[in-house]
Amino acid sequence: MDRVSLRGLRVRGHHGVFQREREEGQIFVVDVELGLDTRPAADGDDLTKTVHYGVLAEEIVAIVEGDPVDLIETLAQRIADVCLAHTPVQEAEVIVHKPDAPITVPFDDVTITIKRSRA
Repeated sequence: MDRVSLRGLRVRGHHGVFQREREEGQIFVVDVELGLDTRPAADGDDLTKTVHYGVLAEEIVAIVEGDPVDLIETLAQRIADVCLAHTPVQEAEVIVHKPDAPITVPFDDVTITIKRSRA
């Protein structure tokens, strides 16, 4: 299976369990890696036979900017669902980074990584 990746998509969202997170929002960073067979697209040089990563990026932004959720696990699942809605995509790995999570000790990043497939 071939891989198409979109990394470092930075989006402001209002997700989290604390009221301050919901009111002020924060930056989330999203990485996706998609598994699909790119041969049909390559054979015909045909964008319609692969995933249009520009369209996918806009869909991911809409999810992160959209309805708030408590958990980044929920956010990651919503992103995976949108990835798998693209017909050629057979599997999706989604990483949601929450670099400004409300943690009281020094840290670099908080992430959730999920893998979903059609199977």
